[in-house]
Amino acid sequence: MSLGVTRRAFESKQVDVRLWQLREFAQDNYKRVDDRPYGGGPGMVMLAEPLTRACSAIAQDRLQAQCEQAPLIMFTPTGRRLDQALVQEMAQGPGAVLLCGRYEGVDQRFIDQHVDLELSLGDFVLSGGELPALALLDAIARLQPGVLADAQSHEQDSFSDGLLDCPHYSRPEQLRIGPDVQDVPPVLLSGNHAEIARWRRERSLELTLARRPELIQVARGQGKLSRKDEAFLASLTQKS
Repeated sequence: MSLGVTRRAFESKQVDVRLWQLREFAQDNYKRVDDRPYGGGPGMVMLAEPLTRACSAIAQDRLQAQCEQAPLIMFTPTGRRLDQALVQEMAQGPGAVLLCGRYEGVDQRFIDQHVDLELSLGDFVLSGGELPALALLDAIARLQPGVLADAQSHEQDSFSDGLLDCPHYSRPEQLRIGPDVQDVPPVLLSGNHAEIARWRRERSLELTLARRPELIQVARGQGKLSRKDEAFLASLTQKS
């Protein structure tokens, strides 16, 4: 949060983060926040009571600071997959309370009572929710005004319009890689902005169809594909 592009969001307080130590809300001598699961099995389960007390303290703190109450998000492999549409929605919202789970899981009774949204980064398992929380913070921070040098940068990112981003090139115009010389696509040197925009759109469609075809169907269902887009996709299908 103090390095790179997104540090601007934290330095300007457009995005602020407060850490709450769960053990401060445990009431036994050992500051225990987890215990063995009922029914047996490996691992430990995060206890509902310390979590509930922590939530109450956070709600009271936000009330005193005259902040709008925020949803509680828990990171778990069983949650909804995080995507750019949700990031954009959250970037405009009141913030969130992020629960970084650990161990085998969290007592389901706490989840049922307090958790508003369960999120996952993908179909894999991490040791805890800290890395997904940082990923979400980074994604939200870069959408804040003034964080990126060019305000249009995030509008051209992958997923911003439902598709994958197109390839990008920079100097030199000719690049020798071993015995081969690779050129920048001529259209990018043409100065014809309409042709460049169309080339980028077609490469975006081509890449998305090849690597994430399900995104094409989603974009089509949301009305994000033009007649020219559909014609180009049809030509790709005919070639294959």
